[in-house]
Amino acid sequence: MVAALNDTLLDDARIPAVRADVEALVDAEVSDKTGASGLALKGGYSAVKKLGPSIVPDAIEGLLPEFVVRLEPFWQEFGTSGEASFSEFLTARGDAVSDALLGVTDDRIEASDRGAIKKVYSTLRPSAKKHVTEALPRLGDLVQKHAA
Repeated sequence: MVAALNDTLLDDARIPAVRADVEALVDAEVSDKTGASGLALKGGYSAVKKLGPSIVPDAIEGLLPEFVVRLEPFWQEFGTSGEASFSEFLTARGDAVSDALLGVTDDRIEASDRGAIKKVYSTLRPSAKKHVTEALPRLGDLVQKHAA
């Protein structure tokens, strides 16, 4: 049995490095986006970071424990699969992993009483799944680096 992600990724000694790597992952994923939608995403992300430099790190800090919970079943299955790469493992299960991770933000939005935020989220949610799925190779590498 592999160690629980909660015990590794969220360990007090590792959490600063994990958070920094998650932020670098988000930065890299946004940077890699192309086309008109990529340009819009880059512009929005840049504006958010300028508006409040702590917004992205604070969001990572607040959401990371819930994302770890959602990744745990995949990590445990990976540990018994005999596969060598968590990145490849996640990518092969892209739809299920993306839905599990987006379940964190889905739950947050569902619990919100702000109609405008719910409306904006509902328009962004379909493209969010595509972006999360595209990020799975980097995410798998990050998790394996810190949890192995």
